[in-house]
Amino acid sequence: MWIPDSALHHLRLVTDEPDLTGTRYRMLGPLGRGGMGAVYRVEDVELGREVALKVLAIPDPAGDIAGRMIAEARILARLEHPAIVPIHDVGRLADGRVFYVMKRVRGLRLDDPDARAGSVPDVLRIVRRVSDGVALAHAHGIVHRDLKPQNVMVGAFGEVLVLDWGVARVLGAEESGGTSGPVAMPAAQRTGAGDRLGTPGWMAPEQLHGGAHAADARADVYGIGGILFYLLTGAPPGEPDEPARDHAAATPESHEARIRTVLARRRPPLPRRLRAIVVRALALEPALRYPSVDALTADIDRFLVGEPVTAHRENMAERAAAFVSKYRTAVALVLTYIILRVLFILLRNP
Repeated sequence: MWIPDSALHHLRLVTDEPDLTGTRYRMLGPLGRGGMGAVYRVEDVELGREVALKVLAIPDPAGDIAGRMIAEARILARLEHPAIVPIHDVGRLADGRVFYVMKRVRGLRLDDPDARAGSVPDVLRIVRRVSDGVALAHAHGIVHRDLKPQNVMVGAFGEVLVLDWGVARVLGAEESGGTSGPVAMPAAQRTGAGDRLGTPGWMAPEQLHGGAHAADARADVYGIGGILFYLLTGAPPGEPDEPARDHAAATPESHEARIRTVLARRRPPLPRRLRAIVVRALALEPALRYPSVDALTADIDRFLVGEPVTAHRENMAERAAAFVSKYRTAVALVLTYIILRVLFILLRNP
């Protein structure tokens, strides 16, 4: 018997829909689906509020993915920050699947064209809020490893949220057997030198050809740089289908040349200071990037107030132009005074 594709899709959704029997939650409808989990709108009947419930949505006979989801929930529970979605609950359903409950967030992901609208200062303020949340995670020894526009949401009131910490790494946990840092790391969450976690086109080069274990805080610097690059140009920092061997063979010069070329095509043109910030954040070699997210944020702040940035060495002409731009009113008054004085002297001595 032939069954329409639409009916099969509906049947799959109904079959996958979690059974919330025995929980305090009532199903309201689906929200989305990711690599290992599906997210649903549910009502917390005890508190009378709408929340989001994420549940394991793929086969997991060994329990490895369930362990990763639990680790993600524990990571989020420790990261209390306005840019990170708070966790309310974690547990298992009657069918044994792992779930956790978090704040129901509303807004647009940064890959939505409507979310990209805005001036350069608006873009930088969004990126700065992302950086603040990621910097907090780094202070707890946690690296996101999958920063991209799809994992950042902007709310109706300007709030910015960093989503999907499912491949986050707790620094030092692999070497210590999973006990170091603020979150105990189950075996399923540990990564070795050959593991590759992240998104092609967005992950740092060392992740792509060196494995997830090679990613430290500077990989997130690259990720934030990639988000900034995308918001300014509409392009990802890398090619989604680019083979790992080609990315590994790229030289710092060729990589930087590509980034600079795309930035140069942007209309209206971007200031040199801002282009230098993007280029440094997206450096092929981790040692050439900003050493931390805080250092990147500091340069963004300097740019926003018109001060020189560490990513760009300015010549005398640029310094003079920057000075005039920053103190244009005072400069205009001084020049006006000088011109008037010269005219006064010339008129008195014809």
